[in-house]
This record gives sequence, structure tokens and C-alpha cells, in this order.
Amino acid sequence: MLMAPLVRRTWALCGQPPVLHQRGAHHRKVSAVAVLCVPPARNGVRLYFRLYPEADIRAPQIIAFLRHLGGELGAPWLLLWDRLNAHRARLTRDFLATQACLHTFYFPSYAPELNPVEYVWSYLKTNPLANLAYFDLPSLAASTRHHARQLQHRPALLRSFVQHSPLFLRLT
Repeated sequence: MLMAPLVRRTWALCGQPPVLHQRGAHHRKVSAVAVLCVPPARNGVRLYFRLYPEADIRAPQIIAFLRHLGGELGAPWLLLWDRLNAHRARLTRDFLATQACLHTFYFPSYAPELNPVEYVWSYLKTNPLANLAYFDLPSLAASTRHHARQLQHRPALLRSFVQHSPLFLRLT
């Protein structure tokens, strides 16, 4: 999430166009990693995420996230993910080789429409975070965390992200 907002059409009083103030020429951001978990019974969807203000997602962040997620799930699991460099890094591959209960598969190259997590980020950027300009990074991170946590409590919306993807996965 960049501090410059995604500008969407909005309503305003006649003759009073909305004004969106923002800071120019900045390159600050909040990077994020997330997964949508679907249990074998296909009866629910859960969202797990972690934000990294002012950082890029690299292998150590991926490994820390996967360790935490593995502790939360506590069972063998399958991970479908994109081809981010951090996912394919030697450090990540070495970690995955030590995880007997974790199996990974990659989405095809250039196929973001298959990845349901892309729909999560798209929803957050175009709905609750649209037209919001932040002047400091902690505010952006706090707002993103708040809206992503709210999304965790909307199972029907999370299910729609999975169902919208043309994956083989079907929910009951």
C-alpha cells in the first residue's frame, strides 16, 4: 500500500468538488503478506496477514510468516502461491525442505486472477482505503491493519474471493 491514495469517484455537494490533499514525491509504503486458508471440509475461509511498514517482503519475512501460520494451523497444509522472488529464494527453499507438513505449489506465471489473495488486496484498496490520503506511515499501517482485521470477520466476503478465482477449489 503506497501512501498516495487510489482515487475513486465519490459524491459531493453540487458546486463543491471534493479535494484530496496528499503529500507528493514520497516513496514510503507498507508491504503485506497474506493467505486465505480453506480447511479440507471446505466449510470456511480464514484470512491471515502481516504488514511490514517501510520494508520489502524478503525470504526472512516469508519464513517468519510461514512459521507462525504453521503454528496456527497445527496440521499438514498445502500452500499455493505466486512466483515472488522471496517465495523462490534459496533461504525459503531450504526452510521448506525442513517442513514435512507443508507442501507448496506455484500459480502459473502472469496469472494473478487465479490468486484469491489478489482479490483481498484489490478489495481493500478500492473500497475502505480508497480516497484516503495519509501523511505518515504509522497512520497508513494502522488503517490497513484495521480494515484487514475487519475483513477477517466477514466470512461471506472471504468466500467470494475464493469463489471468484477460477481455481479448482470449490466451497460448500
